[in-house]
Amino acid sequence: MFVSTLPYRVEVDPHWPFDEVVKYVQDKCLSVLEHSYYPLQHILADLHLTQSSVSFLETIFDFITVSDDVSRLCLNDVNLEEVSLNDSYEMAKFDFSLTFICNSSSDDNQLSCSFVCSRDIFDETTLEIIGRRFQYIVEQLFQTQSSNIPVMNVTSSIDKLSVMLPEEAKEIELVVFQRLKDIVNEGMTTYVFFYPR
Repeated sequence: MFVSTLPYRVEVDPHWPFDEVVKYVQDKCLSVLEHSYYPLQHILADLHLTQSSVSFLETIFDFITVSDDVSRLCLNDVNLEEVSLNDSYEMAKFDFSLTFICNSSSDDNQLSCSFVCSRDIFDETTLEIIGRRFQYIVEQLFQTQSSNIPVMNVTSSIDKLSVMLPEEAKEIELVVFQRLKDIVNEGMTTYVFFYPR
């Protein structure tokens, strides 16, 4: 399968609100398309790089929109049919892939996401932690009001988002910032002596 890859870099200011980050990334995605005629091999050659030495080419983010009026497509006399994305088995073509699927035709109108990662690099525990951290960030962005209506918190800056899970923050608080009740002023004392020679 041939994939036309357009690499680009996005530098984000941590004080921007989330909606500004989304708009900036969207503008970058659209502006890079004007260079789609230029092959990746030439871009890398211009930068004196090889494809095997560029790690950012092993990470991919996809955003797929499924519209409600597409049940049958025909391209160049070839009939295409819809395949359920939930039942498909993914094989890692990249080291790390994050795919968002927005299905406006579904009854619940949900945005789903999936991670597809190389088993050579990521073990199951690491992926579980990455998934939980990602879920926590999404929960911070899409907070729920008392009426159970999701509200997107896009006005505060992205540096207010935490990737540290609540139980990790609590553990750090207990270990570092609070003295446990059953420990009296005990601990190890270290002395360092310097002798002039």
